[in-house]
This record gives sequence, C-alpha cells and structure tokens, in this order.
Amino acid sequence: MKILDEVISLKDIVFRYQEDEEPALKGVSLNIKQGDWCAIIGPNGSGKSTLAKTINGLILPQSGTVEVCHLAMTEENLWDIRKNVGMVFQNPDNQFVGATVEDDVAFGLENQGIPREEMLTRVNEALHLVRMDDFKTREPARLSGGQKQRVAIAGVVALRPKIIILDEATSMLDPEGRKEVIETIRKVKEKENLTVISITHDIDEAALANKIFVMGQGKMNLSGTPEEIFSYGENLIEMGLDLPFPEKLKAALKKKGLEVPPGYLTEERMLDWLWTSLLKK
Repeated sequence: MKILDEVISLKDIVFRYQEDEEPALKGVSLNIKQGDWCAIIGPNGSGKSTLAKTINGLILPQSGTVEVCHLAMTEENLWDIRKNVGMVFQNPDNQFVGATVEDDVAFGLENQGIPREEMLTRVNEALHLVRMDDFKTREPARLSGGQKQRVAIAGVVALRPKIIILDEATSMLDPEGRKEVIETIRKVKEKENLTVISITHDIDEAALANKIFVMGQGKMNLSGTPEEIFSYGENLIEMGLDLPFPEKLKAALKKKGLEVPPGYLTEERMLDWLWTSLLKK
C-alpha cells in the first residue's frame, strides 16, 4: 500500500499576538498527509484560525517549527509555501476584486505573471470545476452566497495549490449554500488530489473529514478519526462543542430505552441501522 506523503508538519508551535498576553497557541503539534481532509474544531478563542494562519505564513510562531510541502517556514521560503496553500475565507465579498466572475478568478494568476493563454485556460477549467461556467460575465455582487463561495474556490483552484484551507468558509451560508460548497470542495479535492483543512464550528461539516483535530485554549486536546473523536460523546459538549445529528439521535433513543450501536454512525449508517433494526419490526 502506498504511504501518503506528509505535506504539513507543525511541532511545538507557540504564538502570542502581544508579548505580555497569554499565548494563542501553546505548544501545538500536528501532521497532515497529502490527500487528507482534516477538520479543526473548537470553541471561540481556542486558536483554530491562528493555527491556520501559521500554515500559510500569515503569522510566524515565536517558537516551534512549521514545515509545508517539505519547506521550512522561513522568510526565504514564504512565497514558495504560499503558492502551495490557498485560503477561502468566511466572507467571500472580502475576496472579490474583479468586475466580473472571470476577472476575479484571473486576478491571482495575473499577479503571478501567468501567460494570457494559460491564464484563460486555467480560469475556464476552474469555473467548470465549480459549475460556474454560465456566470463568467456576471458581477460577483449579484451572486448568491453559495455561488460567491464557489467563485472564491475557483480563484484558489486556478492557482493550483496543493492545500486548501477553508477558514469558516460556510458559516455565513444557509443549509443549501453550505451543502453546495462542501460538495464543490469534495469534487475539487478528488479531481486534483488536494489536501483540505476545514476550520469550522459546524460539527456535521467536521464529520465529513477523515481526521479531526480538537482545540481548546490554544492547545491540541484531541486528534483522530470522526469515529474516535465522536466516541467521546457528551464529553465533547463539556469542551464547548456539539455532537453530529446521528449521535444526538442515538443519545435520544438510548434515553428511551432502545439499544443503539456503540460506535459512531454517519447519517448514511444511521439510516441503514434505523431501517434494518427499527422500521422493519
């Protein structure tokens, strides 16, 4: 079996915004492999977004080491690292600079000095990938929230990074828009073999990842698969977090005296269990 390449390695990261303040990150370490979909969760102020900013060099830690795509995070390597890491932020309106959708997607490519023919090819490919071909000449301001985020994703994908960081990228969207963006990211990830890091408060979104990191008060409290993390059950609520809907349903059924499976269930597995164990009775 092929061993996946490690694309991000953080070791004992310490960062404080002001010298006399409590550190926002307190000795945080993590490793992420190529092709992983990771979710970083935790209550407000836990250090999630600060951690994301250390990965693309928006901030440099006071101590510890950061390595991205086998490059140490130094001033000399900073721009090479940023070429490999794309970020999609909470409010897409803050990322728009072009008068039209295609202008906006082309903006980053122009800054990198990409030849015009290649730039047009990349813009068209990226918009096709996020299903926004028909909106090329539209003004970004006239799009829905979900469509705006898909354009923001296209702008990142056109730059062809190896890693995409979603910094609360779905938090301002309605459920339909959130689903639309997550499906777009899933499709892009599979086609381009991207590594995805999702900073999120949405526990159901986190459940889609193959690895979850749980932060609290600037520390890495837990890491593991969704099954491992959600097996902590109500202990997660004590950490200021939530539980995915299937786990909440399991807890409610258990209180009614029903015997429920001990392991974590995705929505699909929960439906299968309900169908085979309850609805057929």
